[in-house]
Amino acid sequence: MKEYLDVVDSRGLPTGETVERSRAHREGIPHRTSHLWLVRRRNGRVQVLLQKRALTKSFPGCYDISSAGHIPAGQDHRPSAVRELKEELGITAEESELIFCGKMTIFWDDVFFGIPYHDRQYTKVYLLWRDLDEEDFTLQEEEVEGVLWIDLQECMARIAAGTIENCISLEELKLVQAAASADAP
Repeated sequence: MKEYLDVVDSRGLPTGETVERSRAHREGIPHRTSHLWLVRRRNGRVQVLLQKRALTKSFPGCYDISSAGHIPAGQDHRPSAVRELKEELGITAEESELIFCGKMTIFWDDVFFGIPYHDRQYTKVYLLWRDLDEEDFTLQEEEVEGVLWIDLQECMARIAAGTIENCISLEELKLVQAAASADAP
């Protein structure tokens, strides 16, 4: 089944046009995504949950955002974030629980499995407080190889130093850090 996305303008707003997902990436057509970071407090420090991407995905085997996904045509960021969380990690949440961290514009070009990939994402970033253990997650095997809780400061330092295989934006983690500090339970 083909997945259709809303084409967006330079502000990330839907134009009324839709595009098939593979075409959006083949041609670099702007579209929307939602990113959701699970956070918890342990020993007085904020930890984030990293998702290890399945080997069949772009950035195979790399650590990534807790849960993320493209927004299907006609839908919005929050419902999409909640749906992806349930699909990828088996965790249920209410849209009202999501804490908005900020917006990101992600433009990059790469090649995955020999196919050119041109990503033009307009993303809203959220966090969700959940004090769960790694075994509490039900992973979607075709998307997620594993999960790892890591201290947020350590994660940021390792990304900056290049000592963890990842596809995470340090700028995005700074948004999460600011929102977590402002909304700490």
